[in-house]
Amino acid sequence: MINEVMADAKERMDKAIEALRNDLMAIRTGRATPALVEHLTVEYYGTPTPLQQLATISIPEAQQILIRPYARGDIQAIEKAIAKSDLGLTPSNDGQAIRLIIPHLNEERRRELTKVVNKRGEEARVAVRNIRRDANKDLSDLEKESMISEDDKKRSEEKIQELTDKHVKLVDEIVKEKDAEIMTV
Repeated sequence: MINEVMADAKERMDKAIEALRNDLMAIRTGRATPALVEHLTVEYYGTPTPLQQLATISIPEAQQILIRPYARGDIQAIEKAIAKSDLGLTPSNDGQAIRLIIPHLNEERRRELTKVVNKRGEEARVAVRNIRRDANKDLSDLEKESMISEDDKKRSEEKIQELTDKHVKLVDEIVKEKDAEIMTV
């Protein structure tokens, strides 16, 4: 029983970390990466479809993203999705592909992005702590049902706290790395 609670907590904390990493990949750092546009959904024949299913995404230069749709007719829909997104990029269409030029970030925009990164990091820390709370509640329920002893509960709570501390530290490291990446000119 205790092992199941611990395994569930670890799995959920790992997923929270992975969600943070994926979330931070979409934040612009002044360099072109496919992750900036992969998450975009395009209205494709009335169905929201991920961009990566409709086109190949490549990085021909450090400041440019090239999107080549599999079907030429999809260019307009992809262009519209990019324009609607919160990327703040203007697509240029040559009839066969869409080019996105990533402008250099100014100091003010870099500071705004670091605030966004720190906010997302705090959300991830809260998620990890909520998982700890849920796991501790599960342990308390097991103790109330006399399925584990009070000593087992205390030891397990300490292990869960160690797991939480480890994941919170990992969140801090990820946020610090992304901040450094954003502030690098």
